Amino acid sequence: MSAPDSIPFIGQLSAGRHNLITDVPGLSVGHSTLNNRDHQTGVTLIKPHSGNLFCDKVPAAATVLNGFGKSIGLVQVEELGVLETPIVLTNTFSVGAMAQAQIRQSIKENPEIGREWSTVNPLVFECNDGYLNDIQAMVLGDEHYQQALNNTQAQFIQGAVGAGRGMSCFELKGGIGSASRGVTLKSGESYTVGALVLSNFGRLPTLTIAGKHLGPLMQERLASQKPLTEEKGSIIIIVATNAPLDSRQLKRLSLRAGVGLSRTGAFFGNGSGDIALAFSTAYTLPQQTDRPMPAISFIHDALIDPLFQATADSVEQAIINALWHAETTVGRDGHRRFSLLDIAPDIRNLL
Repeated sequence: MSAPDSIPFIGQLSAGRHNLITDVPGLSVGHSTLNNRDHQTGVTLIKPHSGNLFCDKVPAAATVLNGFGKSIGLVQVEELGVLETPIVLTNTFSVGAMAQAQIRQSIKENPEIGREWSTVNPLVFECNDGYLNDIQAMVLGDEHYQQALNNTQAQFIQGAVGAGRGMSCFELKGGIGSASRGVTLKSGESYTVGALVLSNFGRLPTLTIAGKHLGPLMQERLASQKPLTEEKGSIIIIVATNAPLDSRQLKRLSLRAGVGLSRTGAFFGNGSGDIALAFSTAYTLPQQTDRPMPAISFIHDALIDPLFQATADSVEQAIINALWHAETTVGRDGHRRFSLLDIAPDIRNLL
């Protein structure tokens, strides 16, 4: 049984060509992965477009579903409603290092930053991979940021790669997952919504896949593993679309990511950092005042429901895809996380 063929499909909307966030035109994703005994970690980087993001920003907004997190850059995104760097995902103790790497890269591309121009707002999200990874070693640095940046492309690997290398999901192996959905509005325009998740949350008894509550059965099959007594994980959800939305509408879109997350059995536990960010590639906003601001015809709020539906479905699908693609991993001090397919090779028959 191959993993891709066995993955249940969520919802009634059609997937994009590759069922990845990069089905939104212009996007690219890259990984840098460390798989070295106690070091099971990495970096995942998302580029909204191939140009200079500081000079040509994209509209964005975020929703903090549960704020147990250590991200950098959210305050300015909330205030100004734009992205001006790639989005970086990594482990909790590497946020500072990745922010510095982003700043250095932005200065390299734009030497005026911090002098003739304003400073740059690095955007870095994190989850705690400390069960499988020696997070105290803080082994990630500029070279791993650069590797992820140089590896960006339209098609990318999912599962225990990049920032997802050491992540756990529902006490199984988690990591990077992605999906996309296409929509046609009542007005006739067609758009794509894509999601990418860094999936590191959940307690096994609540696991739900495609509406089927499989957690208790999976718990029986992992009887030798000591179960979690409380939620201590996190998830970062990135939603992208080519639909022309402003930052207020993108804020609404990011909130709907919580619908897809909750369908999998999440309840945004006390120790879980659950953050969703949404951005649009339909237009860019100039850094310099001598360039004109774009004149955009935004989607009417009364027509936006299909985008909400596509967000919920693609987020749920992305989480499932992360579970399906991840492989059993042994890390720090011999800690092990089994993959979903290793403990449930009959998963398709269970759904």
